[in-house]
Amino acid sequence: MEALLPLLVILPLAGFGLTALVGRRLGKAAHWIPVLAIGAVWVIAMAAAYNVLSGGAPVMAGPAGGPTAESGAAIEAAHGYLLHLGTWIPAGDFVVEFGFVIDPLTACLLIVVTSVGLLVHIYSIGYMSHDPGYWRFFAYLNLFMFSMLLLVLADSWLVVFVAWELVGLSSYLLIGFWFRRRSAMLAAKKAFIVNRVGDVGFALGIMAIWVNSGALDGAHTLNIRESIEKLLVQGDANPVPLALTALLVFAGAMGKSAQFPLHVWLPDAMEGPTPVSALIHAATMVNAGVYLVARANPLFAAAPEVLVVVAAIGIFTAILAASIAMTQTDIKRVLAYSTLSQLGYMFAALGVGAWTAAIFHLMTHGFFKGLLFLGSGSVIHAVHDQQDMRQMGGLSRKIPITYATMLIGSVAISGIPPLAGFFSKDEILGEAFKLGFPWVWAIGLIVAVMTAFYMFRLMGLTFWGQFRGPKEVWQRIHESSALMTVPLLILAVPTVLLGLALGLPLGSSTIQHWLQPVFAEATELLHQSEAEYQLFGIDGALIGASVAVGAIGIVAAWRLFGADLGPIQRPARPEQVRALTARLPFLYRASLNKWWFDELNHLVFIVIGGRLANAMWWFDREVVDGTVNGVGRSTVGAGRGLRHVQTGRVQNYALGIALGLIVMAGSYLVLVGR
Repeated sequence: MEALLPLLVILPLAGFGLTALVGRRLGKAAHWIPVLAIGAVWVIAMAAAYNVLSGGAPVMAGPAGGPTAESGAAIEAAHGYLLHLGTWIPAGDFVVEFGFVIDPLTACLLIVVTSVGLLVHIYSIGYMSHDPGYWRFFAYLNLFMFSMLLLVLADSWLVVFVAWELVGLSSYLLIGFWFRRRSAMLAAKKAFIVNRVGDVGFALGIMAIWVNSGALDGAHTLNIRESIEKLLVQGDANPVPLALTALLVFAGAMGKSAQFPLHVWLPDAMEGPTPVSALIHAATMVNAGVYLVARANPLFAAAPEVLVVVAAIGIFTAILAASIAMTQTDIKRVLAYSTLSQLGYMFAALGVGAWTAAIFHLMTHGFFKGLLFLGSGSVIHAVHDQQDMRQMGGLSRKIPITYATMLIGSVAISGIPPLAGFFSKDEILGEAFKLGFPWVWAIGLIVAVMTAFYMFRLMGLTFWGQFRGPKEVWQRIHESSALMTVPLLILAVPTVLLGLALGLPLGSSTIQHWLQPVFAEATELLHQSEAEYQLFGIDGALIGASVAVGAIGIVAAWRLFGADLGPIQRPARPEQVRALTARLPFLYRASLNKWWFDELNHLVFIVIGGRLANAMWWFDREVVDGTVNGVGRSTVGAGRGLRHVQTGRVQNYALGIALGLIVMAGSYLVLVGR
């Protein structure tokens, strides 16, 4: 098995290279190379994940004979693979090793990344079939997969950072795939620039890790596990550098996972083809930040102040994005803000110390959000590239497979049992309450109501009622090809069953068993105990509240936007929608205009920042350069003046000497005369 693991990154990289070289000549057959590469990667990843999660892989040795908890007791080591593939940078004391680590956390990410990634590749064969950049699109998809797989497999901070930047580059290429569209070009540039802000923090964090890891013994390291263990030892004596390091690492996670205030790039990423949106939102880029914080869990657990910041930013992003999604009319943008909100849930979970719940939600969200995005692509394909839900309606009668699968995804994200989203979302909310963060729980419940509302608003506007677009479009609407509907049907299976498979039995679920060795040290550092998880036996009440708020959101959406679910038949009531928006004009405008964050950024960075830059440029040109150039010009002027003295005539020089002698003699006589 270990000999096959390097193929997880070699195959997609080779697929990218081969497709880039020969894809144009292959034409419509160009998809075979990338799809086969990712298919093989999926097989290897599933085999590796099975071995790791079932205990069939070797026991992983800790960085110094196994990690230990704060109490001194040894923590049960996880099963997995540690591959040392060589030394990448041998430069004196600065040595960077290249290797892979596949532990239960990596295995969970591999399941989501490769499964959703493979289905996106297959779906793209149908969705992009008429695009002139067909071969280029599949080459970029393989590059994206290579970047994300390298990120989750790497055991060195520097390799993670290289993969981190490659993920950013891949997203830039795919978001701007239709680069002749000005909106796509600007969206790609926006995503690239905003992510660089977070990446500066991550880069500084890696530098801090390098410096602080050798503060005690001089043995610096960038190995993830070894460096964190060293930082924890140092943090006992001086916690400030450790907290600052965690904060810088989190800054990088905020950029990739689009957390406030670096959230503005993600909705604009919808300018790329829909399969790209599914890949970014479900399988790759936005999961990177969550993975990064989860991977560095002992570092964050040793800095509880930083965890409070993580929780606060996460839950604020969740409610902010949910409030915006409630009024958007572009079907993909509703789902984009939904992703922001669900990522906020994950960071809130990480911030309260519910590590397993965060990864559980990452997995379930990956499948149902992939289903929803690919379903939206099928809708857009059916209505001839229309994305405005106000021009849709009644599509359940024309595209039943797309409708049924999107309904499953909507129920899942709304947290209704027994679908997957219920188990993971409920675990986040329950853990937040039981671990002493009632404010996170309360805001999370509000977000759950909003989530159910905007998702069934989407269903009502898109699939129920009467078609509101042109009649000629309605007559040509038909279900997508099997290449697009089969991935939807496959994704519907884990959307229904994954929660049951991983979330039961409550309190001692399968995924808790898988990830307990990974997060045991962090749990110990935060002094979390099993008793806290059974606080007052209120699990039933928390579950009931979680389900109730989801149901309230769904019913509220039905009352306003209608329903067509067999026995549940309700007409849409646009007059009530207009009356409601009229009663809440400010909130409606704020939501519709995304709380004016784009305008605020334009004002701060373009208008004010531009004027400050121009003022600094003027100061640099006129004052700094003017002073330096003035000295130069004065010297040149003095030289030109003195040049007139040098005439080249001997008699003039003799006269000068004579006058000089007279002056010297006169001065001498005056001085002697005194």
